[in-house]
Amino acid sequence: MKICRPSTNVTFSLACMALFAIAGSANAQDAPPPIPGERAYSPYLQRDYPNRVLFGDTHLHTSYSPDAGMIGNNLGPEEAFRFAKGETVTSSMGVPVRLVRPLDWLVISDHAEGLGVAPMLKRDDPAVLDTEFGRTLHGYVQDGSAEAAGAAWNLWAGSRFEGTNPYSNNPDFSRGPWEETIDAADAANEPGLFSAIIGFEWSSTPNGNNMHRVVVYRDGKDVANARVPLSADNGVNPEDLWDWMAALEAETGGRVLAIPHNGNLSNGLMFDDTRYASDEPIDTDYAERRARFEPLYEVTQMKGDGEAHPMLSPDDPFADFETWDSANFGDGVKTPEMLPKEYARPALRRGLAYQADLGVNPFKFGMIGSTDAHTSLATTREDNFFGKVAQLEPTADPVRFEEIIAGRLGAPENAIAAWQTSASGLAAVWARENTRGAIFDAMMRREVYATTGTRIRVRVFAGYNFEASDLPRSDFAAYGYENGVPMGADLPAGEGRAPRFLVRALRDPDGANLDRVQIVKGWLNADGTTAERVYDIACGGRELLDDACDGVVGNTVDAEEASFTNAIGQAILAGHWEDPDFDPSQSAFYYVRVLEIPTPRWTTFDRKVFGAELPEGAPVSIQERAYTSPIWYTPR
Repeated sequence: MKICRPSTNVTFSLACMALFAIAGSANAQDAPPPIPGERAYSPYLQRDYPNRVLFGDTHLHTSYSPDAGMIGNNLGPEEAFRFAKGETVTSSMGVPVRLVRPLDWLVISDHAEGLGVAPMLKRDDPAVLDTEFGRTLHGYVQDGSAEAAGAAWNLWAGSRFEGTNPYSNNPDFSRGPWEETIDAADAANEPGLFSAIIGFEWSSTPNGNNMHRVVVYRDGKDVANARVPLSADNGVNPEDLWDWMAALEAETGGRVLAIPHNGNLSNGLMFDDTRYASDEPIDTDYAERRARFEPLYEVTQMKGDGEAHPMLSPDDPFADFETWDSANFGDGVKTPEMLPKEYARPALRRGLAYQADLGVNPFKFGMIGSTDAHTSLATTREDNFFGKVAQLEPTADPVRFEEIIAGRLGAPENAIAAWQTSASGLAAVWARENTRGAIFDAMMRREVYATTGTRIRVRVFAGYNFEASDLPRSDFAAYGYENGVPMGADLPAGEGRAPRFLVRALRDPDGANLDRVQIVKGWLNADGTTAERVYDIACGGRELLDDACDGVVGNTVDAEEASFTNAIGQAILAGHWEDPDFDPSQSAFYYVRVLEIPTPRWTTFDRKVFGAELPEGAPVSIQERAYTSPIWYTPR
């Protein structure tokens, strides 16, 4: 069996396994030429390109979020960081839990709206007992029953939307919990080993339409403590958040960025073509500020995958993946006209048109995944998934498969059941070192990619002179940076020549083989319309014929045993690809999608462990994947 299968006629030796296992790392052949007349001991002194992929989560909630702490989560930021670093903790439902492999970094992103109110209620803090509203909440939380938790949440959410909640938009109230969150991050931060990154979530939900953003800090306590996080209850317009971010940066000299998520629940607002407050068309100012403050998009997480939609990409057989498209957070009706403004791929396409019209692309974002778990536990493996909220952690109670997620997603006919929640996702960052600054800088330059929870390693470079013979180079990364651009970058126009791509992908060491590697291209036509196409460039265990893998990879999943084998697919895939349809006059973007072979979904593992029957329609297997940030081409 071949260990490496590129999409060309290049013959790989057994040594390619070792080459890919250190994909992107520096080695002896990376050394710069010696200076004439001088002798240098270390060949690596001049190497400063990113040579490590670091896996983390930008979007984890603890008991400090009202929609976590009021409904059963008892774990705060300290426990969340300890768990992410590989320690065993006891879940809120009393189950010992640990990660197979620790994360490299974590952002705790508790909601700014009512930050810390739940633990304050649980410890009888006088600050929440001085109002009738607080005393009523306190009674529900102290009761501890599922019915009381539901009543507490309904009271909290209803008062927010009515504008009568005394805590959700009160900076003085949030100051103490925010400082506790900052202190937990600084205590957990170990530069070089683990990055505990400060953040929060701004949770704008006008009329039930999701416009949430996670705000991530580059710096530590000195910057984060300057201002209490902005509550969306003081304003639901994302431009208000950008104003707040700009003011914080000007005041402190620090840096922050925002990451939107779950456009699929926005009813067309996430990538709208008008400004929220005025309903006027997007202009240059809006485009520049959005591109500046929102360099990334959380493309996959528990509440559905947001890369593509089958109605918008009918020629893509993999577009219908973990699709949540029936509702928003309220009783709003989803219509087909909303979908193009909710998903990443059509937004990237529309961004090309805005670039041509305004000179700025407001939707020029890299792609990451994260969890949005409200359990304090960043679990993304299908065999170790602890649910969206604490009440849905693994137990022998089969109601886990039938509960409606927090009862929040639309009318009963549109509601989302617990079994439809995905175990996604992770954010992968290419960096030189594991520090807050290096990770933030990688996010800003968009040298990041998303996975649905698996730890696939993938690297891509675009240029004009790459050859298939470059795939097995021992200095693959150094050569890629010197002769092209990485994911997230702009490829300069090349005298009419078609772009060439080098892609290498390595499976999760503890996971499944790879099915295929694809390049997704979107472009702008001369008449202002946009188009897309998906090309297979490398196939696991079968031939590549006319930009498509010859047949399906197969499926080894044993549903009864919740197991699979790596008898199909390949551990390593690589491809050299030149755009066969390139038009130098057309703006375009390219990103890589890597698919694993099918594996058991978390619901299948739970059925095996607990003996509960799956509801009708629940999938048995899942085809995990990774999405890289795009590379953009703009004509001269």
